[in-house]
Amino acid sequence: MDSARQHPVPSDAAARRAVAPVICYPADTLPAPDPGLYRGARATARKSAEITVPPRDARCFRVSAGQFFRISCPEGSQVGDLNLWHAQKLEERFFSGKTRALHGTHLGTGDRMWSAFPFLRPMATIVEDTLEWYGIDQYGGGVHDVIGTRCDPYTNRLLSGDVYHHCCHSNLTRALAAETGLPLAQAEAHVHDVLNVFMCTGFTRDDGRYFMKASPARAGDYLEFFAEIDLLGALSACPGGDCGAEHSSDAAQCHPLLVEVFTPEEGALAGWQPPAPSDYSRDHGAG
Repeated sequence: MDSARQHPVPSDAAARRAVAPVICYPADTLPAPDPGLYRGARATARKSAEITVPPRDARCFRVSAGQFFRISCPEGSQVGDLNLWHAQKLEERFFSGKTRALHGTHLGTGDRMWSAFPFLRPMATIVEDTLEWYGIDQYGGGVHDVIGTRCDPYTNRLLSGDVYHHCCHSNLTRALAAETGLPLAQAEAHVHDVLNVFMCTGFTRDDGRYFMKASPARAGDYLEFFAEIDLLGALSACPGGDCGAEHSSDAAQCHPLLVEVFTPEEGALAGWQPPAPSDYSRDHGAG
């Protein structure tokens, strides 16, 4: 795009730019998770399932409400693209845009993954993050972003003219089709914007463009969640590996990802209930 200025700078430009920002969705009124309850339940939990996600591919996994699941790098730095759905109804799925608006561009311990309208409830809560030390770096980059959409064959075709079938979008589509028995075209319609697990991203300060840089994750790093509702997940081990150079190709070194599910002892979550969907009437002022 031609960046040459076509309109004059107004005389009060500095004053307009100096207007202080206001947080759109103050988080102090959000229903808060109970970290003590989660910690106590996690201390009693035992591993009940595990799924290995091969490099440049995706796998589905299921987690019941009240279980924990951990995504880790067992062999080396590797970015993962995560989709979540309600296990019994695919129309309730992760809403990255609203999660970003509520918690920020990058998620960490205590943040939640929220579901789409009309449900808008917590699907999973992050309870542990070995990369919580990273914060925001001098470039404005952070880890576990909800700003990128997922690498996909359509954008790759548009930008390069190439055909590549192991973009995360395609990986997630194949995994969901295999898990549910849906035809590929129907499964693809349910694949949605992701939580980019371990990915280090931000926006350039001069022109606001989305960037990626090599993930700080190393073998043994993990991100752990508490399942607030029954979940079907799909995780793609991105073809970009640590996403330090490129994606949508076989050029990067890639590693598997590991998903582990942990089940607390009976009674460890006494008094806890899965969150209910939004109680908004849905009449939208029409009657």
